[in-house]
Amino acid sequence: MALGAQREAILRMVIAQGSGAVVLGITTGLAAALGLTRVMSTLLYGVKPTDGVTFAGVAIVLALIALAACAIPARRATRVDPIIALRYE
Repeated sequence: MALGAQREAILRMVIAQGSGAVVLGITTGLAAALGLTRVMSTLLYGVKPTDGVTFAGVAIVLALIALAACAIPARRATRVDPIIALRYE
């Protein structure tokens, strides 16, 4: 922002970088969960090990939480005056 970037552009950039990590993490987690279904099948009661609704629900909840964890600090950072931030550094 000190070099002329708009607040919306910075917010979009931070959320885009965070969402890339979120997608990578959810993809890796889903692959690992599918790979461990045989081990986990003895611990599950009333749910099939490869229940698509459960996998999708957990992925969506985790994605929303992770994106909120990216958006809240990014939004706070765009409200800081660039001069004050530069003086602090």
